[in-house]
Amino acid sequence: MSGDIAAFYNDLAEHYHLIYEDWDRSIDRQASVLGPLLQDRVGPAPLNVLDCACGIGTQTIGLARLGHTVVASDLSDASVKRAEREARARGLKVEFHVADMRNLSSLPESDFDVVLAADNSLPHLLSDHDLTQALKNISARLKPGGVFLATIRDYDSLLQTRPSVQGPAFYSENGRRRIVHQIWDWHENSYTIHLYLTWETGSCWTTKHYASQYRAIRRKDLSERLESSEFREIEWLMPESSGFYQPVVVARKTATVP
Repeated sequence: MSGDIAAFYNDLAEHYHLIYEDWDRSIDRQASVLGPLLQDRVGPAPLNVLDCACGIGTQTIGLARLGHTVVASDLSDASVKRAEREARARGLKVEFHVADMRNLSSLPESDFDVVLAADNSLPHLLSDHDLTQALKNISARLKPGGVFLATIRDYDSLLQTRPSVQGPAFYSENGRRRIVHQIWDWHENSYTIHLYLTWETGSCWTTKHYASQYRAIRRKDLSERLESSEFREIEWLMPESSGFYQPVVVARKTATVP
């Protein structure tokens, strides 16, 4: 499974920003929500943050800009290289690593104030065993009382409607148009996403196709897994209240009893 996910994101890394209408604006917009959310629950900057599914750096860059000390890791080495390049181009100091969230033991640091797994990364874990393994590794990287924050799609609703198409969205940059759309092929409690990016290249159009599988995790099921991994104060924030584009779950690692 990990090889399939890594291959998906390695292939997508150089084009990932094309999913957004304006990636830089999305970086700032997400940070404007996540920053205050973390400040309310943990404290002001600088917080010591691990982004354990950093991708090409969307949340890493935004939080580093807010003054937090960020360590970033991802399963995809191509994504990590892209994120490192993007952070450096913006004058940001971020420590990057290639690591699977199910095994974060190679990271040289622990006792983070916050561990982050955004952009629907947890649903790549297709079994309860893999999800529990990841949550236990995340917990081990947090200091007692530290906070784990994840964002996932609203699968409670999506499992009822099982949409087959997302988009198309038409964007324009430097006078050239591009089209972003997805086809969702549903199985029982999982689905395969077929992502298509199509953009103008001179008088022609270029299309790239990417496919990856996700598990549709209900909020109740994820909350139960968090509880079994010694997280408490589990809180779900929906987009209409948080302003974030996906449901956000926040959970606190059980403090050590003196």
